[in-house]
Amino acid sequence: MVHNSNDRNGSESPPSLHQRILGDIEAHIFSGDWPPGYRIPFEHELTEQYGCSRMTVNKALTQLAKAGLIERKRRSGSFVAQPQSQAAILEIHDIREEVQQLGLPYRYELVKMRKRKAGASDRKRLDVGTDASLLDLSCRHFAGPRPFCLEERIINLSSVPEASGEDFRQVAPGPWLLDRVPWSNAEHNIRAVAAEHETAEALAIPEGAPCLVVERRTWNAGQPITHVRLTYSGDNHALIARFTPAQG
Repeated sequence: MVHNSNDRNGSESPPSLHQRILGDIEAHIFSGDWPPGYRIPFEHELTEQYGCSRMTVNKALTQLAKAGLIERKRRSGSFVAQPQSQAAILEIHDIREEVQQLGLPYRYELVKMRKRKAGASDRKRLDVGTDASLLDLSCRHFAGPRPFCLEERIINLSSVPEASGEDFRQVAPGPWLLDRVPWSNAEHNIRAVAAEHETAEALAIPEGAPCLVVERRTWNAGQPITHVRLTYSGDNHALIARFTPAQG
């Protein structure tokens, strides 16, 4: 709960008119008082009801429309939207672009690379058999002088045999895969962890410091391509996902 720092009695800050309009309309929708298809009062009616400007009402309705709660129809007004499931879409970004968007110079470093047979843990990570051949890589991405991300990746050489001939010293495996290998499905797993010793050393942070971990698996036509674990220091990274209504 947000409190007004200027209120010495610790009382709750009153909501703005914009927040009141949002909250009231959401309450009507979520309670079922206003079912799907119900016409919401016109802007001029809400302006009179709340004693505010047309701009304040328009801002609230626009925000509700972007959230998928209402539909705005020109000349007809605003209506409660039909319920739809929503999906979080987390794009596959090039880490170089993430760093450059911060206005910092980017540098990449290959820490280790080896070919090996899949072990029992790889079945969970990439859904491959224990006889599968993998390329196991560890890399660091820098933003200026500071480590930005630790990348730990395995590539299924049955799906991407050409990866065995790449040394990955000049180009990171992420953009290399995006440029050469199509993918049809991806899965993200995001969690917060405390940095273990090796991770802390790689990111130049104290052991036990909070980190954000993004794990991703990709497939092409049902064939597993790669599993990557991206670990960021928790104090310099945030994830933003776009939400769009599911179609159909």
